[in-house]
Amino acid sequence: MNIDAIDWQKAYGGVWRQHSQKIKPLYTFEALPLERLLGIDHQKQQLLVNTERFLAGKPCNHALLWGSRGTGKSSLIRSLLPAYHDQGLRIIEFPRESLSWLPEACDQLETLAYRFIIFCDDLSFESGESGYKGLKTIMEGSLEPPPANICVYATSNRRHLVPEYMQDNQQATVGERGELHLSDSVEERISLADRFGLSLSFYQGNLDDYLELVASYFPDYQGDREALFQEARMFARMRASYSGRTAQQFYKSWAQG
Repeated sequence: MNIDAIDWQKAYGGVWRQHSQKIKPLYTFEALPLERLLGIDHQKQQLLVNTERFLAGKPCNHALLWGSRGTGKSSLIRSLLPAYHDQGLRIIEFPRESLSWLPEACDQLETLAYRFIIFCDDLSFESGESGYKGLKTIMEGSLEPPPANICVYATSNRRHLVPEYMQDNQQATVGERGELHLSDSVEERISLADRFGLSLSFYQGNLDDYLELVASYFPDYQGDREALFQEARMFARMRASYSGRTAQQFYKSWAQG
């Protein structure tokens, strides 16, 4: 690994490369300012409080941001870097297929004088995958305690990170006093989501929410704003989505036009 060769004073963080088995440092970085992320004030406030506690060395939780696609989950985590970089925050993105390398990487990260968020974007696991076991070790430790300067933030469209099947429910049993016993496989899957002490749900907004997001991308627009909003409505209908991602895509499409 190349962790010691990275200038962490200048780097915003890095991205783990699976084939070379090293972290690619990020010395340039762009993200929307936190104030530009609209319609998620409650989720934003909770994540900021948790992040500030983490930076201060106080008790904090691993965070799972889950829900509808394009609602700002990943953007919110990325926006933490410009806001807290000067306070020692760094973010390392680990793809799902590389999580087995996470404990070795964290062995080196925990020796550094920075606070690292391990970012797992669009995290989910299919039945039979075991890569999440390395993630569980970092989150709560095993024989050795978890690193004090590392916290896990993940996004997912799934609340429990794994698919749930009808047969899982059929394997449940009922005890003598009526209590429900899930199968061992189901318990193992649910236990991963349970390790995220902060669970924030995201839902797609309505048309008014969408148009507010569109307006935020055109603060100085001098043309016919009603015509602009009409085009934005048609753009959203074609995609059957009023998400923040759709608003951003409309802005890029209009700007190119």
